[in-house]
Amino acid sequence: MMRGYRPTPVSNSTLSFCGTENSSAYKVDNGLLNNGCFLDALGVVPHVFLLFSTFPILFIGWGSQSSKVHIHHSTWLHFPGHDLRWLFTTALLFVLVCEIAEGIVSDGFNQSRHLHLYMPAGLGILAAITSIIYYHNIETSNFPKLLIALLIYWTLAFITKTIKFVKYDSHGIGPRQLRFCITGLLALLYGLLLGVEVSVILRRRYMWFAFPTEVKPPDDLQDLGVRFLQPFVNLLSKSTYWWMNTFITSAHQRPIDLKTIGKLPISMRALTNYHRLRKAFDAQAEDGPVPLKGSRWIWRSLRLAFGRPLVLSITFRFVSDLLGFAGPLCISGIVHHISSDNHSALPPVKVLGVHFISTEAFLANAYVLAVLLFLALLLQRTFLQASHYVAIENGIKLRGAIQTKIYNKIMRLCTSNMSMGDMTTAQICSLVARDTNHLMWFFFLCPNLWAMPVQIVIGVLLLYYLLGVSALIGAMVIVSLAPLQYFVATRLSRAQKSTLEYTSERLKKTNELLRGIKLLKLYAWEHIFRSSVEETRRQELSNLRTFALYTSLSIFMNAAIPIAAVLTIFAVHVRVHSVSDSDLSPAVAFGSLSLFHILVTPLFLLSTVLHSTVKALVSVQKLSEFLGSTEIETDQDPIAQSPANNNGNIKSVYALQLQAKLVNRKNKAKEDVNRNFEHQDQKLTESVAQEDDVCIKIINGYFTWTQGCPTLTNIDIKVPFGQLTMIVGQVGCGKSSLLLAALGEMQKISGNITWNSLPKSDSEENVRARHTSGRPSLPKRGSVAYASQRPWLLNATVEENILFDMAPNEKRYKEVIEVCQLQPDIDTLPQGDQTIIGERGIILSGGQRQRISAARALYQQTNVVFLDDPFSALDIHLSDHLMHEGILKFLRQEKRTVVLVTHKLQYLPHADWIIAMRDGTVQTQGTLKDIQCAEPELFEHWRTLMNRQNKENSTELKRKSFRRAMYSRDTLATEDEDEAADVSVSELKDSSASTDEESLRAELRHRSHIPWSSFFSYLRSAGLVLLALLVFSQLFKHTLMVAIDFWLAHWTTHVISAQIETSERNCSVTGECVFQHSLYLQVFSVLCVLGIVLCLVTSLAVEWTGLRVSRELHCSLLRIIVLAPMRLFETTPLGNILNRFSTDTNTIDQHIPVTMECLIRSTLLCVSAVGVISYVTPVFLIALLPLAVACYFTQKYFRVASRDLQQLEDSTEMPLLSHFSQTVEGLTTIRAFRHEQKFKKKLLEHTDANNISSLFLTAANRWLEVRMEYVGAFVVLIAAVASITSALYRQLSAGLVGLGLTYALMVSNYLNWIVRNLADMEVQLGCVKRVSALIHTDAENYDGLMTPAQVPAGWPKYGEIQIQNLSVRYDTSLRPVLRHVNAHIKPGQKVGICGRTGSGKSSFSLALFRMVDSFEGQIIIDGIDIAKLPLQTLRSKFSIILQDPILFSGTIRFNLDPERKATDKMLWEALEIAQLMPVVKALPGGLDAVVTEGGENFSQGQRQLFCLARAFVRKSSILIMDEATASIDMATESILQKVVMTAFADRTVVTIAHRVHTILGSDVVIVMKRGGIVEYDEPDVLLEQKDSVFSAFVRADK
Repeated sequence: MMRGYRPTPVSNSTLSFCGTENSSAYKVDNGLLNNGCFLDALGVVPHVFLLFSTFPILFIGWGSQSSKVHIHHSTWLHFPGHDLRWLFTTALLFVLVCEIAEGIVSDGFNQSRHLHLYMPAGLGILAAITSIIYYHNIETSNFPKLLIALLIYWTLAFITKTIKFVKYDSHGIGPRQLRFCITGLLALLYGLLLGVEVSVILRRRYMWFAFPTEVKPPDDLQDLGVRFLQPFVNLLSKSTYWWMNTFITSAHQRPIDLKTIGKLPISMRALTNYHRLRKAFDAQAEDGPVPLKGSRWIWRSLRLAFGRPLVLSITFRFVSDLLGFAGPLCISGIVHHISSDNHSALPPVKVLGVHFISTEAFLANAYVLAVLLFLALLLQRTFLQASHYVAIENGIKLRGAIQTKIYNKIMRLCTSNMSMGDMTTAQICSLVARDTNHLMWFFFLCPNLWAMPVQIVIGVLLLYYLLGVSALIGAMVIVSLAPLQYFVATRLSRAQKSTLEYTSERLKKTNELLRGIKLLKLYAWEHIFRSSVEETRRQELSNLRTFALYTSLSIFMNAAIPIAAVLTIFAVHVRVHSVSDSDLSPAVAFGSLSLFHILVTPLFLLSTVLHSTVKALVSVQKLSEFLGSTEIETDQDPIAQSPANNNGNIKSVYALQLQAKLVNRKNKAKEDVNRNFEHQDQKLTESVAQEDDVCIKIINGYFTWTQGCPTLTNIDIKVPFGQLTMIVGQVGCGKSSLLLAALGEMQKISGNITWNSLPKSDSEENVRARHTSGRPSLPKRGSVAYASQRPWLLNATVEENILFDMAPNEKRYKEVIEVCQLQPDIDTLPQGDQTIIGERGIILSGGQRQRISAARALYQQTNVVFLDDPFSALDIHLSDHLMHEGILKFLRQEKRTVVLVTHKLQYLPHADWIIAMRDGTVQTQGTLKDIQCAEPELFEHWRTLMNRQNKENSTELKRKSFRRAMYSRDTLATEDEDEAADVSVSELKDSSASTDEESLRAELRHRSHIPWSSFFSYLRSAGLVLLALLVFSQLFKHTLMVAIDFWLAHWTTHVISAQIETSERNCSVTGECVFQHSLYLQVFSVLCVLGIVLCLVTSLAVEWTGLRVSRELHCSLLRIIVLAPMRLFETTPLGNILNRFSTDTNTIDQHIPVTMECLIRSTLLCVSAVGVISYVTPVFLIALLPLAVACYFTQKYFRVASRDLQQLEDSTEMPLLSHFSQTVEGLTTIRAFRHEQKFKKKLLEHTDANNISSLFLTAANRWLEVRMEYVGAFVVLIAAVASITSALYRQLSAGLVGLGLTYALMVSNYLNWIVRNLADMEVQLGCVKRVSALIHTDAENYDGLMTPAQVPAGWPKYGEIQIQNLSVRYDTSLRPVLRHVNAHIKPGQKVGICGRTGSGKSSFSLALFRMVDSFEGQIIIDGIDIAKLPLQTLRSKFSIILQDPILFSGTIRFNLDPERKATDKMLWEALEIAQLMPVVKALPGGLDAVVTEGGENFSQGQRQLFCLARAFVRKSSILIMDEATASIDMATESILQKVVMTAFADRTVVTIAHRVHTILGSDVVIVMKRGGIVEYDEPDVLLEQKDSVFSAFVRADK
């Protein structure tokens, strides 16, 4: 209550509706309408009518629909004017609250209480609330006829308020009186609501019309799967996210998954927004001859497609920012009006028997200001969250549209873009993952670009109003430091970018280390690669240190600049105004302090917004370059090829540049092609007409991958219909390229490719097309079942990979599984053919991947099948079975055209047509008989390479169903073990089924608790010194911040006391009582300087703590991974381990320190604020309890839901990015199958799943912030009312009132950040938990009983191996894979080991390297038990060649000799032995030529040859070849076998046979079965025994 107007105390007995101080209140001599009390009573009539007419309907409705919550939301309809009704009703409630407040304040001037001044307004509030509840129920029930009650109510209310307004005007009451303005506003609002009601009648026609309008619910709501209801709920639920209550609370009982969140509404789906974006692009193309290149046209399209919601978000932000200034103004007003008596307001006017106060007098009441502050905070936070939501929703829509557009571009992308290195999978994934997010966040931050200048200007003007010239000086301080902020932000961005480069390099090296960990351990090179990763990590940490420094400076400036600015302003203010009337009062000090908190925020955001803008500009430029990249030549309709449409074919700049380069290089060839183009077309058409039995024909074809010389030259081939065509040739001769050229994947320099449909299906449409076009048109290529040389698999189940979106046919599916011999492999998988095989089929062996790829091609019912070397990773039994049963039988029965690329020349007699390739051209083609006649030398060469001929009459092989490896061929147990494992698994399932419910309950309990153990583990890694510095610096800093504000309150209170003393002593003229600010200013300055120093210390402590933890955790993780046994990598998916080094490490490096700093700061600020408010007004502690309970339950429910939604967003993002990378890697396969549309559909599903997760997470964040902001608003209201009351009745100083209110506003600002950061920290600590769990893995025992110095020099010198009673297992929990094996390999002996898959062959070789647990027996090599040797020494003495070739990025020299021990002569000698010298010499740099990641710039066979050369370089006395010749052609294999026999003539060679004939020249053959040796003798001796297992193998290999 205002001090200036103290009302006369009255007793309760005088309380009546019209007052009792005089009888004039009831006089109606001048007419009823001239009595003020009667006018107010008249206004009660509409409210009473509404309450009595609607309450029965509401109760009846609720009683009959008690289960309404279970009714589906399809009944939620919006009547016309729905949003306007809610807006007008909200405004009505606000005006009615003001009417109540005005009535109470004006009633304070009366001798008795006049209820008619505020009771009608109270009933009006009740009626307004009833009206909107009634309307909502009528709307959801879709029964508009009951709205007649509201029509009557609005009419009556409008009439009564209009009468009252007219009467006020007639008695001379005008705008200077507040009640006149309120009455006019109420009449206007009731009239507007009446208009809304009439519009409902006119548009719905529910009464007074013969035919009412039928309205159906939105299409989205008719879908039971749509659960995101934000676009459909009423305005109140939209603004408060009330509809999210059930969703948030239900997450506490059940984890949130995709099924829980349902589908996206139609308007938010990626396809809808893609069409909107495409329409914007098309609109620009239609506007005129505007060149569609560069980034400008993209920005224009984005504005056209997504500009409107952005304008709405900016509007909400403007309103929010304007309301935000109400806080400082109200605080200043409250403190000002309680610090001194105020008589400046006009006295009330008494008319119609009641007092009318002015607006100024109304706002002079401190309690009124407190209520207005509360309402302003509610509205400001509501509009701010609405702005955030609209912006982020718009950004999510934009992201989905752009991702869809990128994907559509990928489907048309020219393959040469990838092969030339212009574009990589990583770059495209970066475009999808990062650049689209940059654009999304730019649209989210874009409203700040428009709102910040306005906010800054208004803030400076208000500061100037409070402080005068000193405010401008303070603003100049902030503005002058803005460039420094921008400089720090720029450096921070550069450091982050530089860190990202080193992070990418580290992850690349880590990925290579993990993928090649088996080879590295076998060669004892793991420490070399670990050192390489650590070196890159050191460089990364150096950049992270810079990043941490600039992050610390950024945090420091955000905290220190307000302190410095406030210090500067107050110092200048007391100097400038020390002798004037404008002294430093509490109202000025704390009002300006609150304004500074508002003003500093946009200045801090400025650097963030500018960087987001720069990132968006760069991203759009990258997007423009990508969208302008070269596309493949698609099949065009004849009309599209007519000259009239050539102008419409707008080509990108990049395509034109590429064509220009190709023309410069191939000028003569192009001229020849152009000169004879029409002649060739005519000739081609005639030849096609004559050769109806030709499926594919290429004439004079020149094709290239890069801009250099053609890869394929002078290609003239034909592929006959319904026959088997084989393409053969040496490694690297262009066989695979020929297939891709036929599919249109290579750049065609010249020539023609013709695809014919089956002769009987040559449709009239094709014939008509040939005659209607300007020149002859070639038939379109249909779907081709293509199995690439490098198997491409989806990250899906085995069944989905084989079906490949074809309709399931159980019979056909089983046939394909049989011919590809996949059933034994499927039986070993955890879920059979429903097992998800991982990205790139990571859980499968090379042979399994190859057969699944072949099975996919066989299952498809296409006329043409392309098989690119499908036998490369298969043993002879599987190869023969696939060839005979799959190709010769299954495909031939269906009369499908098959093109087979193979190295297996023994299958040539089965070919109907043969194409022999050599050095990128066709050496010869024809039937085998034709080639025998035309090329006898070539035929004889082939004949010598064939180990068997005429397969048609070969003996039928006995094939058993044997089990294959689940994750690796090297981890097989025997069949008995598998059966036992199956039993144990079933028992485990039975035992776990009974505890599922208990586990779920335990998991739900666990989800509700914060993982504090991980947090303490994180802090322990920082060390005691940094931890102590972090804790004490934070405590001291916030204690000092409170001390600064307390001193300011103390200072300003003394200023007020001095002013009162001055006025009492009347010594202002002489100057004897002038207040001395110097002492107060000095203390204030010292405190501020100390605060600034502590801000720097705390920011550095947080970042350096995070940096120390990052270094320690990564170092420990890398060390344990390198030393871990192979069992870890065989049982843990590689992606999981790599995620610890990528995502988790990145979170620990960059995100946890920032989140921890923000969490500590927000928590300590709120604790300080609550402490200060409680100290100022202890009564606040009573209200604190319910507010604390509300905050606790809000954060409890939110954290669980937020964590689930964050994890869901991450888990849906991974399939989306995986789909992009899979599409890029399998682009040729997808286009060959013509499955573009199916993959686009999957893309839309993945995009929508990710977007719905993001939208729910956004809505959940808004749900939290609205509630926490509302709690904060109640804190401000309670603190304000308590402070005002204490100041009026307990003489609380004005300085402390200002301090309490300022801190109350701080609670409102930071309360939601505590919960948000707590939820983020909870998710991020999961990374620490996962990394810590991996760090506790047991390492291999690298120590031995002997030291490296005790090992004899040159050991092993002879290569003698004695195996005595050896038993081996892969883990102590598993059964043995080798049992009691005994063998003696003499020095220099060549030993071949063979056996069925799973017999223990590879385990035998791994035991020599101690890669498995040898729990019984011993292996003695040259007299030394290898169990006594240090592991590093043992493995460094042997050489091994694995089946899967592994190359690392770097140089050829590095791949051959990472230890840098060999000379160039030795390396060239090894390359010559491996038949690679010509290839390497032809490369730029020779031995220093670049090897890309995985050796992708070499063919599969060449990579295997490099692995052979690598083994030769080491020249150890023992060489193990583990199926090393699986991926090379037979000619090269034959040469290598001879080389091995000569180059290693004096050394021990152990060969694990893939093709049994490769070990026929061995000295000794070991045949293994079920972990034991069943035959051990010379091959000739075993062959003489017709019943021997070995002889059966040899017969099968013929």
